[in-house]
Amino acid sequence: MIRSMTGFAEKSFNSSNLRVKIFIKTLNHRFFDWVFKGPGLGELENELRTVCQKKISRGRVEVLAEIDFLSPDSWQFAVNRPLLTKMISELRALADETGLQFNLTLSELLRLPPVITINQRELTRSDKNFILAAFDETLEEILKQREKEGREISRQLHRHLSRIKKSLRVIENLFKRQPGELRQKLVKKLKDLNHNALSEDRLSEEVAYLMQKFDVVEEINRLKSHLKAVAELLLPGVDEPVGKKLDFLAQELSREANTLNAKAQDPGIIEHCLLIKNEIESMRQQVQNLE
Repeated sequence: MIRSMTGFAEKSFNSSNLRVKIFIKTLNHRFFDWVFKGPGLGELENELRTVCQKKISRGRVEVLAEIDFLSPDSWQFAVNRPLLTKMISELRALADETGLQFNLTLSELLRLPPVITINQRELTRSDKNFILAAFDETLEEILKQREKEGREISRQLHRHLSRIKKSLRVIENLFKRQPGELRQKLVKKLKDLNHNALSEDRLSEEVAYLMQKFDVVEEINRLKSHLKAVAELLLPGVDEPVGKKLDFLAQELSREANTLNAKAQDPGIIEHCLLIKNEIESMRQQVQNLE
């Protein structure tokens, strides 16, 4: 399955105990890179990461979780009564000593941090399963986006392949004409130098030598082989991440195109070499966005 590495999704979920909102954003990255922001979930975060990594093999995954506890049973509330009693006693004694009026209200006393503690109870297994299901559903939305963009990139890559193959056919035809053109150039050069003593056999040897020097058949065959490998990775039945393999093949295509361009002598071949190099560069930029 061809998938890109970019996507964004957010979803909200409610249960009797929890209100959960999940944000997921995925970006390009050479490896799997997990970033989690939100309340400390302990081992549950590792479970979320495992779920994610089973479905996304490469890319940066940024997750933000917002969790609200709706049930009173989800919280622990405690009043430090001995401390509160002692504080009231001390404050009253201080009021008597100074002659000041003691008029603090209970609500004012309860605002003092040591007096009241409110803690979240640990998540139950049911709560954890609910959060996992919420995360998984949001992740599925991301996967759909990545697959949709992957299909579009695949179509673009096929167009690049088609144009490269077309240029290669032109280059092959031009290369087939090179022996005759080289022969004509040699004959003309000899005439310009008033040197017509070169035998037919010697002339053929010179042409053969130049053809060997400028031979691009090997580069053309390697380019065809790499193009075939790319096309096979883009087949609908491929059920594995192909981004790294396509990136490697794009580099190999670029290397062969550069060699072909360096050896080419015909202006027409050079022109199509440049067209091929432009197509390959566009391919390289696109495949770097694939998982």
